[in-house]
Amino acid sequence: MRLTYPFTALVGQERMTRALILNAINPLIGGVLIRGERGTAKSTAARALAALLPAIEVVEGCRFGCNPDRPDVYCDECRERVARGEVLPREMRPTPFVDLPVSATEDRVVGTLDIEKAIQHGERHFEPGILAAANRGVLYVDEVNLLDDHVVDLLLDSAAMGVNVVEREGISFQHPARFVLVGSMNPEEGDLRPQLLDRFAHSVDVVGLTDARDRVEILRRRVFFEQDPDDFTAAYEAAEDDLSARIMAARKRYPLVTYTDKDLYTIASLTASFNVDGHRADIVILKTARAHAAYEGRLAINDRDILLAAELALPHRMKKQPFQDSVMSPEQLESNMRRARTEAEEAMGEDDDTDSEAEGSASTDEKKV
Repeated sequence: MRLTYPFTALVGQERMTRALILNAINPLIGGVLIRGERGTAKSTAARALAALLPAIEVVEGCRFGCNPDRPDVYCDECRERVARGEVLPREMRPTPFVDLPVSATEDRVVGTLDIEKAIQHGERHFEPGILAAANRGVLYVDEVNLLDDHVVDLLLDSAAMGVNVVEREGISFQHPARFVLVGSMNPEEGDLRPQLLDRFAHSVDVVGLTDARDRVEILRRRVFFEQDPDDFTAAYEAAEDDLSARIMAARKRYPLVTYTDKDLYTIASLTASFNVDGHRADIVILKTARAHAAYEGRLAINDRDILLAAELALPHRMKKQPFQDSVMSPEQLESNMRRARTEAEEAMGEDDDTDSEAEGSASTDEKKV
């Protein structure tokens, strides 16, 4: 069995690892796009994230890995079993990791309905696709910019909705499709269309590390891993277990994380200050800030959570001017953040007692991720 390089053994690339962890805490954030040159650990990080997550409890025999504790999001097959009075048994499975090939077609991704069986025998037969295999796991798409736009759109829709619905000739089938979507690409090979780029919740640009000590450490770890993968993996086992437990604790804490109206005004003012189109960025920042607060063990978001969330949610949504290398500097983000907080305080009044706490569990879909 081929061992996976440990997530905690990655050197540097803190923003990339942070984005992956936050999406693992709440997959409904909407996925992360990793853009960068070759050899910057993009695919290594995605595979390591899946290996980091613990085994999941599923309905025994379910082809879609349904969560036995979430009957509200059962697949159609599990619903039919329950309707027949069957008590669904449970079993444990490893967290799935699915690597989507660039040549994947729509039917291969969403699955297919056998119309012939439905018409001739009255049987509804569904052949699962990649979305079914990735449910409650990690779906990795390398060179996502080379994938057919329509297929990318399907992936992003499923990542946002958490369900896959297939309809053919009046016959439909649905199953849960909740996964951490990770896309990677080399900008030198072409970029995504702005409409698709905006659909990714987070975007991270990665470059090779230039510090000689970091590069030496990468070299040492890689040689050690290739020469003795068992010992190398064992050396990071404690760190992997700690991070895995922290992610699982954050998943349980996430629905309890609250925010105030002042926080909402701050987020809205911040996104408006960068002239971001639409409202998707606001929603992503709020979800990400709550995930970060949960990861740090807190039950309320603060300015730092919002700032870190904005670093992941805003850069790829901003309009880039010709010959402009960077659309948002850390200094500009912090300056706009301070201004946004001031505007929020003015809008809400100086008395903090007027703030009304919004429930962190506003959506049923986010109660259990």
